[in-house]
Amino acid sequence: MARFKYTGRDRKGKKTGIVTADSRKEAIQKLQKTGVRVIDVQQLPETLFTKDIMIGNPVKLAHLVIFLRQFSTLIQAGVTIIDATVILSEQTESKALRKALVNIQQELRDGIHLSDACEKQKKVFEPLFINMLRAGEATGNLDETLDEMATHYEKQHRTKQKVKAAMSYPAVVGVIAIGVVIFLLVSVVPTFVDMFNDFGGELPAITKFVIGASNWMQQYWYFVIGLILLFFGGIWALKQRKETKYYVDLVVLRTPIFGKIAQKAVLARMTRTLSSLFSNSVPILQAMTIVENVVENEIIARVIHKSKDSLESGGSLTEPMKKHWAFPPLVSHMIAIGEETGSLDTMLSKVADFYESEVEASTDQLKSLIEPLMIVLLAGLVGTIVTSILVPMFEIFNTVQTS
Repeated sequence: MARFKYTGRDRKGKKTGIVTADSRKEAIQKLQKTGVRVIDVQQLPETLFTKDIMIGNPVKLAHLVIFLRQFSTLIQAGVTIIDATVILSEQTESKALRKALVNIQQELRDGIHLSDACEKQKKVFEPLFINMLRAGEATGNLDETLDEMATHYEKQHRTKQKVKAAMSYPAVVGVIAIGVVIFLLVSVVPTFVDMFNDFGGELPAITKFVIGASNWMQQYWYFVIGLILLFFGGIWALKQRKETKYYVDLVVLRTPIFGKIAQKAVLARMTRTLSSLFSNSVPILQAMTIVENVVENEIIARVIHKSKDSLESGGSLTEPMKKHWAFPPLVSHMIAIGEETGSLDTMLSKVADFYESEVEASTDQLKSLIEPLMIVLLAGLVGTIVTSILVPMFEIFNTVQTS
């Protein structure tokens, strides 16, 4: 919410103060409800401590899909666009979306088109959304366009969730494994070291190794945590710049097993987005520019840029794709057929359907394979530490028994 400084009068006389609201109009309404007759209201500039800090898109895809479905239904029912935004701003669970819709209401009342009003909310609505809205307004099929966008984002959300589930499982188990190992080395192993020293004798190699690791971990545990934070922080920093993001995306796509899933997910997103834009009569060069910006993979984005250049110079859309390793023959062949037959949107939709089903099948298969492997890994790490403690204890027990 924004902060507004106001000057007004109530029963006690002139007063000033600060009120928070999503818009200037809402701030005035709030003050009037409290009995203040407003003289002047000015929005205060945001500071580091007052502005909302957001990373990435502040609106979840799930909230966006619900919003689009409801918006489409309200328009079909004959509700005006302004009234629909008012209703949806009160119903949505997303604070960022609510704030955007409140601002859009004011723009609509000032006579601005919905697409232009949404374009001013760039943190919430991406270029794909804006251009499809413009296409819907131009054709007079806004309700159908909104419903189609809901389907588009729904499929995109499902694909993303599948990839996240496949990637997050080994990551979570890995973090748990590291945590368990650190706990055993720092808290459990040291309690047995003094006992081993009291009894003397030669310790097994595995016990010496674990004790050495325990001593090192107790002294440099902060180094391990710092290294992990540095690793993830470094990846995040590299992905912020296009020059370095290219190499991060290259490593991801070249990674065995996971790279194939990531590649299929990106191709599904690319073809689904292009299909949606073409089916809504967005010009092909404009559609290519939009996809280049929203595809979220620098490798694919650069190929799309080359394809756009190829079109501008009178060449084929698929020529750069055929020459690049990240595009399987299926993609370039289907797009080429679409170009020849004038059914690009249909062909791209079929390719998107294929890769979305491939992502779903691959992630399910990967999860079924990874689960037992991660369990074996975790059991192996813990088992090694436990064995290193039990072996000398058995030897000590045998020594005591014989003596």
